[in-house]
Amino acid sequence: TAAYTIILISNYNPFDTIGDENYGEGSSREHAALEPRHLGGRAIIVKSFARIHETNLKKQGLLPLTFANSSDYDKIQPDDKLSLLGLNDLAPAKPVKCVVKHANGSQDEMQLNHTMNETQIEWFRAGSALNRMAEMSSK
Repeated sequence: TAAYTIILISNYNPFDTIGDENYGEGSSREHAALEPRHLGGRAIIVKSFARIHETNLKKQGLLPLTFANSSDYDKIQPDDKLSLLGLNDLAPAKPVKCVVKHANGSQDEMQLNHTMNETQIEWFRAGSALNRMAEMSSK
């Protein structure tokens, strides 16, 4: 699987990973999702996910997104900057708008899909499923 990471800001600040088909195949263990989270990853944007890996990403508080139009993958270059809009209003089955700002000053907009339910969105907002459990137990 081809994949590369777009670093929005260096030094462990938020970044997104862009991947091709069946992202995470062969790496369904928790650590494959845990490491991007601890390095500052926020979203994984791909053409498709390996099923178990997508679930593990959700539990680690990462946002697994797929291109609504798979050809949008080809529009993203390693030096681009991504903006994911509307995350405060993230809801089940509601697409996420992505603005891609290219190094030459041009930009593209694309729609990204997710399969998160309400509980999984709470995990994302809390930073992980464990963080959400800790929030709930302290109430």
